[in-house]
Amino acid sequence: MPSPGPSLSAWRFVTVFGTVSLLADVVYEGARSITGPLLASLGATALVVGLVTGIGEAAALALRVVSGPLTDRTQRFWAWTIAGYALTVVTVPFLGVTATLWVACALVIAERVGKAVRSPAKDTLLSHATHVTGRGVGFAVHEALDQIGAMLGPLTVAGMLVLTGGDYGPALGVLAAPGTAVLALLIWLRWRVPRPSEYEPVDRDRQADGSPVTTRAPLPREFWLYCAFTATTMVGFATFGVLSFHMVTRGLLPPAAVPVIYAAAMAADAVAALASGWLYDRVGPVTLAALPVLALIIPTVAFTNDVTLVIAGALAWGAAVGIQESTLRAVVADLVAPPRRATAYGLFAAGMGAATAAGGALTGWLYDTSVPALIATVAGVQLVAVALAAVALRRRRAATTAR
Repeated sequence: MPSPGPSLSAWRFVTVFGTVSLLADVVYEGARSITGPLLASLGATALVVGLVTGIGEAAALALRVVSGPLTDRTQRFWAWTIAGYALTVVTVPFLGVTATLWVACALVIAERVGKAVRSPAKDTLLSHATHVTGRGVGFAVHEALDQIGAMLGPLTVAGMLVLTGGDYGPALGVLAAPGTAVLALLIWLRWRVPRPSEYEPVDRDRQADGSPVTTRAPLPREFWLYCAFTATTMVGFATFGVLSFHMVTRGLLPPAAVPVIYAAAMAADAVAALASGWLYDRVGPVTLAALPVLALIIPTVAFTNDVTLVIAGALAWGAAVGIQESTLRAVVADLVAPPRRATAYGLFAAGMGAATAAGGALTGWLYDTSVPALIATVAGVQLVAVALAAVALRRRRAATTAR
């Protein structure tokens, strides 16, 4: 007998998964908002804090090169997803009760490893449902819910620190509640939709020539060109760290105002994700032309001495991040067939991470050297990105015509 299909609508699957991400963000973004002060309270130097957080972020991205292919080969998408979330939500509450610096350092890194474990599998599961809802808008709604958690988490921790007089134990311990809800929702979703691949037709498992795609099939050329485009864009993308450095060191805004600006940028992130996702489903990959434009706008206005322009630059930064976290992931799902999709997500994220690190270093160095040189360099980099996008689009159209 044929399978009756998933017992939840695709939209309900997307929104429940988005709620999972919202609650998980409350947990780990809440913890990340005080990682530096927490480690310092245990005796860490600035060097230790920098090394630990840097290793953690590198692990969250680089290890996806391993977890992605393993997910495809084992086909245990739910197992990888649940294991990754479990590692994150279990480690965070323990951060608040440990009295040993190196244990805390290990927990910080372990939380980031959890993100590497789950992300390729999670994005693949979500991609199946977005085949029904629309790739762009499906990933956009997920990202918007995610960002609500990113705002609530730090606010929750800040409120608990005020109530307890700066005690990290209760501030992080309270995050066990949303962490438990994450695992409960995941198990429920796994029970209701054991095979999300049923949202997506079987013929997506075939290449342009009609041959089947296996877990060892080469990734399409359009995917690699797309990775080159996104990586190039990120190399010319200023980080919020450099933006906030400019705000404070130039005396434009007090340090206490920076988190407020960041929260506003996260709101812009959610709005831009929804807008770009909606447009992507209607006009296609050309929507991504907004990304190089935003990347150039950011340094042009954010590194001035006008507070209004600086804030506008921060909002543009948030909008760009919204596109990166939603529509960029949607395109991967359209370029790569399901049997190789987790591998593709892992490689894509690792490349983005390396490019982001390079971009942060480049823009930081150029900021110290010359802001006009920074703007000119970013303009040149984004022109290269646009050229790569044009080549990728041409190949994509050719592949579509061949089908």
